[in-house]
Amino acid sequence: MLCNHICYTRGINCAYTQRSANYLKMPFKCLVGGDTEEGITDITENKSRNRTQKKNMLSRGRSHIAPVNYDSSTLTPPLINSGGWENLPPELLLDIINRVEAGKTTWPSRRDVVACAAVCRLWRLTIKQVVKTPEQCGLLTFPVSLKQPGPRGEPIQCFIRRDRAASTYRLYLGLSPALAGDASKLLLAARKVRKATGTDFLISLAANEFSRASNTYVGVLSSNFLGTKFVIYDDQPPYDPLIPSNSKFGIKTVTCGVLPTVKSKVVNISYELNFLRTKGPRRMRCTMNTIPSSAVQTDGTAPTPPTFTDDEFSHFFATSNRKEALVLKNKAPRWHEQLQCWCLNFKGRVTVASVKNFQLAVDPPLNDQSTGQQDDVVLQFGKIGKDIFTMDYRYPLSTFQAFAICLSSFDTKPACE
Repeated sequence: MLCNHICYTRGINCAYTQRSANYLKMPFKCLVGGDTEEGITDITENKSRNRTQKKNMLSRGRSHIAPVNYDSSTLTPPLINSGGWENLPPELLLDIINRVEAGKTTWPSRRDVVACAAVCRLWRLTIKQVVKTPEQCGLLTFPVSLKQPGPRGEPIQCFIRRDRAASTYRLYLGLSPALAGDASKLLLAARKVRKATGTDFLISLAANEFSRASNTYVGVLSSNFLGTKFVIYDDQPPYDPLIPSNSKFGIKTVTCGVLPTVKSKVVNISYELNFLRTKGPRRMRCTMNTIPSSAVQTDGTAPTPPTFTDDEFSHFFATSNRKEALVLKNKAPRWHEQLQCWCLNFKGRVTVASVKNFQLAVDPPLNDQSTGQQDDVVLQFGKIGKDIFTMDYRYPLSTFQAFAICLSSFDTKPACE
């Protein structure tokens, strides 16, 4: 620091000495002008003008960079010309969007589809016609896709990476870290926060931003002191198509410094008391407050937030209008005599025995469903390595709901172990 300061001072002294020498070589009239009084006035005005310009440059440098030829007297900045992108023929634009959407089915290449929706209004309207929900196409495109139900057929396969030191959990899209590699798409992240009365898992779209005031905040999973009762809160209330919204792509707008006050209780999770595991493995039950029991029927529908806020989904309803909530229950494992352990068929997706492994299916007695539908697993979670877990989910669960349910398995449960 001392050497830098000395060099900086020498630079100023050298510049000042050279400037003084130049001034000495100049005639006196050149310094003060034709008249002495007018010259002094010009110098004073120049100094004040330079001082004002320097002050404006400093103030602009802290906040923004003013565009070229921008008149500060006007209140609105100059309009940005979108060029000829919005003048394309509708047939040609539709063909371009269809080719981009069909060729970009995996991440990170699918970000091109998201970029197309931000070009102009015409491109956004075309994207609405082409891009489908995860239930229809089995692909995750926009951030709001994380709160839309998964596909009815093959499940969406993800994996969770746990960081014990930072108490964080990150959800990635892909089969496993070994197969996905650096191309893994981060879907959601959570941080574990211990409190005197329980534990909170703050869920966010960003890997290192968990503030409730941030626009990346998604929701929270809260537990009681014993770790037997969990509640999943969504940061958004149940969508009502009659209420307009100003958010884009389903992401809320949060005023800086103001915490969101509206929370929606979407899932209730309960673990059966099981001291010293006298009753066998864990027993879990999930009540989906925003999904009706009829959603798992052949012609049933689950609540689907619109991809764009001006879409209309008549089958999305508020929590107060529901009749019976869907109930999910973990499948009971079977005791293997030769291996001397409890076993479940994870179809090769789970390779390490753990008390956290589970499969969720529809509870037939509580949902008026046939016994055969109990084999339809809607969520499975299990360990495949040190701090690596797989998570596969499908309709009617969303990515956010499935991830929050899996987080409940990580919490300490004194009354269940």
